[in-house]
Amino acid sequence: MLNGDGLRVVLWLAGCSHNCKGCHNPLTWDPDGGLPFNEEAKKEVFAELSKNYISGITFTGGDPLHSANTLDVRNLMAEIREKFPNKTIWLYTGASWEEIARSPMMKYIDVLVDGEFVEAEFDPKLRWKGSKNQRVIDVQETLVSPDPMKPVIFCEDYYK
Repeated sequence: MLNGDGLRVVLWLAGCSHNCKGCHNPLTWDPDGGLPFNEEAKKEVFAELSKNYISGITFTGGDPLHSANTLDVRNLMAEIREKFPNKTIWLYTGASWEEIARSPMMKYIDVLVDGEFVEAEFDPKLRWKGSKNQRVIDVQETLVSPDPMKPVIFCEDYYK
């Protein structure tokens, strides 16, 4: 429930070049770490996504947009969007919106949490992010807004 709105399937990816000080999951930095994502794993993800009470999927890591991940993540998101059009797709990345806004994969993402984790800006009361510099962005609203380079924020910053 901390990886997005509602109950979600969470896919942790290996590979991150940001190496943020205070990262909660440095074991995922190595792109060769973890388990291979094969057809069996994909079937398991799809079986979980088919459950009514699952809101969607969250891609996190590591960094799903690490060069070792982007093609496979984009292809998986396209397949998820086709098979489960009512499920939301969230993605956490250390990249900023301004760096990735024009990526073709943004058309599949509903909510993007952007920016590197900054230990000095950590606040445990923040909603769906670890540090104040990060943004929880409504990607689809941003893409159709008059200025798609100015992200539309998805939610309030703090839990109430």
